Amino acid sequence: MTATFATQIELDGDRVPCISNTKVKVTEVVLDKIACGWSPEEIHFRHPHLSLAQIYAALNYYEKQAALDAQIRKGLADSESAKAALSDVPFRRRLTALKHSH
Repeated sequence: MTATFATQIELDGDRVPCISNTKVKVTEVVLDKIACGWSPEEIHFRHPHLSLAQIYAALNYYEKQAALDAQIRKGLADSESAKAALSDVPFRRRLTALKHSH
């Protein structure tokens, strides 16, 4: 038995994530959940042209993107901290002195 999976989310011409084969943006579904407090079933009731699978795919895509954005922000903050420590003149002098003492 072979399972076939279709991607539910695609990027439009402006690189905005949308539900495949629709003009519905992921953010529209997410805002229905966040701003209106609607469950996926309520979103489906209000937008019957969207399947529950499409709605869950949009919500899942958004959650993964939020987690990735948080990881990126943390990585940038960590690299800025490391950069600040390395550009600390007294620290660099100590490293240079250690390097020359060996």
